[in-house]
Amino acid sequence: MPIVESNTVTDNNTASSTPAALVLEDGRIFRGSSYGAQGTALGEAVFATGMTGYQETITDPSYARQLVVQTAPHIGNTGVNSEDAESRRIWVAGYIVRDAARRPSNWRSERSLDDELVEQGIVGIQGVDTRAITRHLREHKTMRAGIFSGAAAEATEKELLNAVLASAPMEGARLAEEVSIDEAYVVEPKDHGWEGDARFSIVAIDLGIKAMTPVRFAERGVRVHVLPATATIEDVKAVNPDGFFMSNGPGDPATADNQVKLLRTVLDEKLPYFGICFGNQILGRALGFGTYKLKYGHRGINQPVMDRRTGKVEITSQNHGFAVDAPLDGPTTAPEERYGRVEVSHISLNDDVVEGLACLDIPAFSVQYHPEAAAGPHDAAYLFDRFIELMDDTRDGRTANLSEKPADDQNTTDSKTEDKK
Repeated sequence: MPIVESNTVTDNNTASSTPAALVLEDGRIFRGSSYGAQGTALGEAVFATGMTGYQETITDPSYARQLVVQTAPHIGNTGVNSEDAESRRIWVAGYIVRDAARRPSNWRSERSLDDELVEQGIVGIQGVDTRAITRHLREHKTMRAGIFSGAAAEATEKELLNAVLASAPMEGARLAEEVSIDEAYVVEPKDHGWEGDARFSIVAIDLGIKAMTPVRFAERGVRVHVLPATATIEDVKAVNPDGFFMSNGPGDPATADNQVKLLRTVLDEKLPYFGICFGNQILGRALGFGTYKLKYGHRGINQPVMDRRTGKVEITSQNHGFAVDAPLDGPTTAPEERYGRVEVSHISLNDDVVEGLACLDIPAFSVQYHPEAAAGPHDAAYLFDRFIELMDDTRDGRTANLSEKPADDQNTTDSKTEDKK
């Protein structure tokens, strides 16, 4: 397998001169200089297209065991702070940027991104042609890769490539349990601007949940009991919830047999369900559909999705490398026939990938993207209100028709989303 040396980018924005190399599993090498911690980072190389929000990206647990290429050329200029992190730590396995900021310049900055990467032991590389890397991954597919810096970069090209080839692929990776919490916690509506008693109480299974997700529920008067990925149906029943939620998360949904089993029990008991990202894939599997790996996935804050009920287009935040294999022409009876009819509610306008599922005979729906995110538009915020409506209908003994076009579903006031997120 030939090793191809790419053109490198002159690094004018940093004093770092420690050599580093990005090695892809097909043998291509990109050379630059160290960014963050020095050493070795192995994982799946993926690209993220967001022009902003790099701190939210690297702290998203869905990026566990991935080397993230930022397509935006200038990274680190606003530094990092203690408020914008999406979880308790950085989860990317490695970080790849073109021009790293020499120093942060923002009134909210508390420290530099470089310092944060060093503190958390995240190995990165800068001064490489991220446009060429992105084009390569887009044309060939996401693939295993390694970042090597300092002494690790002094190995021969063959040794570096062998290290990459010996690393684990993303297919078959079971990661939700690795990124999930160890102990349950509760997010109260009163702590996020809600006045009065909680309207509903839900269980949220943390498969890699982002911090803003339970906040979006709490802002609407919903008490959120966040449980670990290993939660059982007994744990769920102990809370006596009005609804059940499964979050985003990393890894191959084909490995989530325990979560699929749990969700089927929830669906059998007609408890309202809402899932996002990994939770969408688990609903697909629970209904009997398969999942598959995308060529290079959807990662960024500018992904166009159509809500097929309304015909409206949403600009969404996404981060997934797997998708549900369900028929786009529907409704259709679920392969697990006891769950009745289901239809694809949302589709990607880039490649027709399934972006949402709606069950028509049981109270359950899901989307593949991240409605809690608001890097600019708040197009998907209505989904939290839709879940509340579903719980309200179920409580009153009504059966919500998720295929029925709402009166004005996407104009629901979201008074709490006009913030930095």
